[in-house]
Amino acid sequence: MTLAVSRHGHACVRIERAGRALVVDPGVWSDLTVLDDAEVVLVTHEHPDHLALDALVARATAGLPVRAPGPVVAALEAAGAPADALRTVASGDELDAAGLRVRVLGERHVVIHPDLPVPANVAYLVEDLVLHPGDSYTPPPAGTAVDLLLQPLGAPWLRLGEAADYVRAVGPRRVVPIHDALLSDLGRGER
Repeated sequence: MTLAVSRHGHACVRIERAGRALVVDPGVWSDLTVLDDAEVVLVTHEHPDHLALDALVARATAGLPVRAPGPVVAALEAAGAPADALRTVASGDELDAAGLRVRVLGERHVVIHPDLPVPANVAYLVEDLVLHPGDSYTPPPAGTAVDLLLQPLGAPWLRLGEAADYVRAVGPRRVVPIHDALLSDLGRGER
Protein backbone atom coordinates (compact mmCIF):
# COMPACT_ATOMS: atom_id res chain seq x y z
CA MET A 1 0.00 0.00 0.00
CA THR A 2 1.30 3.44 -0.95
CA LEU A 3 2.47 6.05 1.53
CA ALA A 4 1.12 9.59 1.26
CA VAL A 5 3.60 12.27 2.29
CA SER A 6 2.62 15.92 2.71
CA ARG A 7 4.56 18.99 3.85
CA HIS A 8 3.22 21.25 6.57
CA GLY A 9 5.77 24.03 6.72
CA HIS A 10 9.53 24.11 7.08
CA ALA A 11 10.69 20.60 8.16
CA CYS A 12 7.28 19.21 9.19
CA VAL A 13 5.84 16.32 7.22
CA ARG A 14 2.90 13.98 7.64
CA ILE A 15 3.19 10.39 6.46
CA GLU A 16 -0.01 8.40 6.02
CA ARG A 17 -1.14 4.96 5.01
CA ALA A 18 -4.60 3.42 5.24
CA GLY A 19 -6.03 6.36 7.17
CA ARG A 20 -3.32 6.33 9.83
CA ALA A 21 -0.78 9.14 10.18
CA LEU A 22 2.46 10.07 11.87
CA VAL A 23 4.00 13.54 11.92
CA VAL A 24 7.71 14.35 11.87
CA ASP A 25 9.20 17.61 13.19
CA PRO A 26 6.27 19.91 13.94
CA GLY A 27 8.18 23.08 14.73
CA VAL A 28 7.28 26.69 15.35
CA TRP A 29 7.12 27.43 11.61
CA SER A 30 4.77 24.50 10.93
CA ASP A 31 1.03 24.35 10.40
CA LEU A 32 0.30 22.64 13.69
CA THR A 33 -3.21 21.59 12.67
CA VAL A 34 -1.29 18.65 11.16
CA LEU A 35 -1.31 17.21 14.70
CA ASP A 36 -5.12 17.13 14.96
CA ASP A 37 -5.59 13.47 14.02
CA ALA A 38 -2.01 12.19 14.09
CA GLU A 39 -1.36 8.98 16.02
CA VAL A 40 2.27 9.70 16.90
CA VAL A 41 4.87 12.46 16.56
CA LEU A 42 8.53 11.89 15.78
CA VAL A 43 11.02 14.68 16.51
CA THR A 44 14.56 14.66 15.13
CA HIS A 45 16.11 17.21 17.50
CA GLU A 46 15.49 20.03 19.94
CA HIS A 47 15.72 23.16 17.78
CA PRO A 48 12.46 25.16 17.76
CA ASP A 49 12.09 24.95 13.99
CA HIS A 50 11.63 21.17 14.53
CA LEU A 51 10.00 21.24 17.98
CA ALA A 52 7.04 23.45 18.84
CA LEU A 53 7.52 22.80 22.55
CA ASP A 54 4.30 24.26 23.98
CA ALA A 55 2.11 22.69 21.30
CA LEU A 56 3.69 19.27 21.82
CA VAL A 57 3.39 19.51 25.61
CA ALA A 58 -0.33 20.22 25.18
CA ARG A 59 -0.77 17.35 22.70
CA ALA A 60 1.25 14.90 24.82
CA THR A 61 -0.84 15.89 27.85
CA ALA A 62 -3.92 15.02 25.77
CA GLY A 63 -2.39 11.60 25.03
CA LEU A 64 -0.51 12.04 21.76
CA PRO A 65 2.66 9.90 21.89
CA VAL A 66 5.95 11.65 21.11
CA ARG A 67 9.16 9.80 20.17
CA ALA A 68 12.42 11.73 20.17
CA PRO A 69 16.08 11.79 21.22
CA GLY A 70 16.85 12.23 24.92
CA PRO A 71 17.32 16.03 24.97
CA VAL A 72 13.90 16.52 23.34
CA VAL A 73 12.21 14.17 25.82
CA ALA A 74 13.94 15.98 28.70
CA ALA A 75 12.77 19.37 27.39
CA LEU A 76 9.19 18.13 27.00
CA GLU A 77 9.19 16.65 30.52
CA ALA A 78 10.67 19.85 31.98
CA ALA A 79 7.88 21.82 30.28
CA GLY A 80 5.21 19.58 31.82
CA ALA A 81 4.57 16.79 29.30
CA PRO A 82 3.61 13.51 30.98
CA ALA A 83 6.37 10.89 30.94
CA ASP A 84 3.95 8.16 29.84
CA ALA A 85 3.40 9.96 26.50
CA LEU A 86 7.12 10.22 25.78
CA ARG A 87 9.72 7.73 24.63
CA THR A 88 13.40 8.29 24.03
CA VAL A 89 14.73 6.88 20.76
CA ALA A 90 18.27 6.33 19.56
CA SER A 91 20.09 4.99 16.54
CA GLY A 92 19.26 1.34 15.97
CA ASP A 93 15.75 1.50 17.42
CA GLU A 94 12.79 0.25 15.39
CA LEU A 95 9.31 1.57 16.03
CA ASP A 96 5.75 0.84 15.02
CA ALA A 97 4.40 4.34 14.50
CA ALA A 98 0.81 4.57 13.27
CA GLY A 99 1.19 1.10 11.78
CA LEU A 100 4.36 2.09 9.91
CA ARG A 101 7.79 0.56 10.47
CA VAL A 102 10.26 3.29 11.40
CA ARG A 103 13.99 2.82 11.80
CA VAL A 104 15.89 5.36 13.87
CA LEU A 105 19.28 6.29 12.41
CA GLY A 106 22.17 8.57 13.28
CA GLU A 107 23.05 10.46 16.38
CA ARG A 108 24.22 13.98 15.65
CA HIS A 109 23.23 17.25 13.99
CA VAL A 110 25.51 18.60 11.27
CA VAL A 111 28.16 20.89 12.75
CA ILE A 112 26.82 24.44 12.67
CA HIS A 113 30.08 26.05 13.76
CA PRO A 114 33.14 24.59 15.52
CA ASP A 115 32.50 26.85 18.54
CA LEU A 116 28.96 25.51 19.08
CA PRO A 117 28.01 22.21 20.69
CA VAL A 118 26.66 19.59 18.30
CA PRO A 119 23.13 18.60 19.33
CA ALA A 120 21.66 15.12 19.24
CA ASN A 121 19.76 14.50 15.99
CA VAL A 122 18.19 11.30 14.75
CA ALA A 123 16.92 10.53 11.28
CA TYR A 124 13.78 8.51 10.60
CA LEU A 125 13.50 5.93 7.82
CA VAL A 126 9.84 5.07 7.31
CA GLU A 127 9.05 1.70 5.72
CA ASP A 128 12.57 1.80 4.21
CA LEU A 129 11.08 4.22 1.67
CA VAL A 130 10.99 7.74 3.15
CA LEU A 131 14.04 9.27 4.85
CA HIS A 132 13.72 12.38 7.05
CA PRO A 133 17.25 13.28 8.21
CA GLY A 134 16.35 16.25 10.39
CA ASP A 135 19.45 18.45 10.31
CA SER A 136 21.91 15.74 9.37
CA TYR A 137 23.45 13.88 6.49
CA THR A 138 22.69 10.49 8.04
CA PRO A 139 22.82 7.79 5.36
CA PRO A 140 20.33 4.95 5.16
CA PRO A 141 21.59 1.42 5.85
CA ALA A 142 23.59 -0.09 2.99
CA GLY A 143 21.36 -1.63 0.34
CA THR A 144 18.29 0.45 1.25
CA ALA A 145 16.51 1.77 -1.83
CA VAL A 146 15.13 5.07 -0.52
CA ASP A 147 12.21 6.21 -2.62
CA LEU A 148 11.82 9.70 -1.14
CA LEU A 149 14.48 11.81 0.55
CA LEU A 150 13.27 14.86 2.45
CA GLN A 151 16.29 17.09 1.82
CA PRO A 152 16.97 20.26 3.84
CA LEU A 153 17.30 23.22 1.51
CA GLY A 154 18.25 26.23 3.61
CA ALA A 155 19.98 26.47 6.99
CA PRO A 156 22.96 28.14 8.67
CA TRP A 157 24.73 24.75 8.72
CA LEU A 158 23.90 23.77 5.16
CA ARG A 159 26.59 23.77 2.51
CA LEU A 160 25.17 23.25 -0.95
CA GLY A 161 27.96 20.95 -2.14
CA GLU A 162 27.54 18.70 0.93
CA ALA A 163 23.79 18.61 0.37
CA ALA A 164 24.31 17.57 -3.25
CA ASP A 165 26.80 14.91 -2.18
CA TYR A 166 24.29 13.61 0.37
CA VAL A 167 21.56 13.31 -2.26
CA ARG A 168 23.96 11.42 -4.52
CA ALA A 169 25.04 9.11 -1.66
CA VAL A 170 21.45 8.29 -0.67
CA GLY A 171 20.41 7.85 -4.31
CA PRO A 172 16.66 8.34 -3.81
CA ARG A 173 14.16 8.03 -6.63
CA ARG A 174 12.69 11.40 -5.61
CA VAL A 175 13.80 14.37 -3.51
CA VAL A 176 11.45 16.82 -1.81
CA PRO A 177 12.96 19.98 -0.34
CA ILE A 178 12.27 20.73 3.32
CA HIS A 179 13.80 23.07 5.89
CA ASP A 180 13.19 26.11 3.74
CA ALA A 181 11.50 28.69 6.00
CA LEU A 182 14.67 30.76 6.29
CA LEU A 183 14.42 31.33 2.54
CA SER A 184 10.83 32.60 2.77
CA ASP A 185 9.29 35.92 3.77
CA LEU A 186 8.71 34.42 7.23
CA GLY A 187 12.38 33.53 7.63
CA ARG A 188 13.49 36.95 6.47
CA GLY A 189 11.09 38.60 8.94
CA GLU A 190 8.94 40.09 6.19
CA ARG A 191 5.59 38.77 7.32
